[in-house]
Amino acid sequence: MTFSFPRLIALIALPLMAACGARSTVESPQHELPGYEAVEDGSFQIPAVAPQYLIEDHRRAEVAYNGEDAPGTIVVDVYARKLYWVLPEGRAIRYAIAVGREGTSFRGEGYIGRKAHWPSWTPTANMIRRQPEMYAEFAGGLPGGLENPLGSRALYLYRGGRDTMFRIHGTIDNGSIGLATSAGCIRLFNQDVMDLYERADSGTRVRVRTEAESLELEGPQMDDAWGRAVPETPENIAKKERDLVAVAAAEKAEAERKAKAEAAERKAAEKAEAKRLRQCKRKGIDPADCPVPVASEA
Repeated sequence: MTFSFPRLIALIALPLMAACGARSTVESPQHELPGYEAVEDGSFQIPAVAPQYLIEDHRRAEVAYNGEDAPGTIVVDVYARKLYWVLPEGRAIRYAIAVGREGTSFRGEGYIGRKAHWPSWTPTANMIRRQPEMYAEFAGGLPGGLENPLGSRALYLYRGGRDTMFRIHGTIDNGSIGLATSAGCIRLFNQDVMDLYERADSGTRVRVRTEAESLELEGPQMDDAWGRAVPETPENIAKKERDLVAVAAAEKAEAERKAKAEAAERKAAEKAEAKRLRQCKRKGIDPADCPVPVASEA
């Protein structure tokens, strides 16, 4: 089961705050890290990426590159969930990405056929057929903006002169980066896709690594407790076990909190109902005719 990372952080923080009244150790969403600050882009204000999403190697960085691709190539590793913009002299810019669920991601090679600022989005016929309750209302398209799932930029992947219907694009869900949950496209933080957009021109070659190549260059990968790809090491395996215990404890505490709140709400409603009926009885009003108070509007 995959859990939302920020939701888990909030759940774990609840009992700690209740127990000692201490300030939560969760960083405020207002705290901005370099390169991921809030950005004004035309008429849109892109929010900062909260620090809890910028863990480990999820931050854009120039790194050593051990592949054989030519500078100016985009290399996608769906297994390690990383994208590289290859630089000269064995270097590359690394970005964290979200990828499609198994069997839905782009494979092989292609190129950037076109680029778009604040792209519009239309679900494919397959998406509408598979999940009409989610996508049918957008069959006519959704204009670009902060509510559009393509985010601030899109690079359209072509092959043999034809649109593959796969894109490299931004996101409205920063918590998804590092996961394999998308409908098949390659998703980056908005700040990252804007950086890549300025580097990659139309015609740029895009190549997706094979699983064997990923294993050779990145090493074995595993999903952590939240479904993010991390190197498969003894340390990460042990950490996942600890985190899953924390997940279970946090989920249990949250379920108990909700049950307690619902019980208190039911008790209050029952008390109010009993009071209403007593008042009507004193006035000689039949229970069936006893008026129900109208809730006042806030």
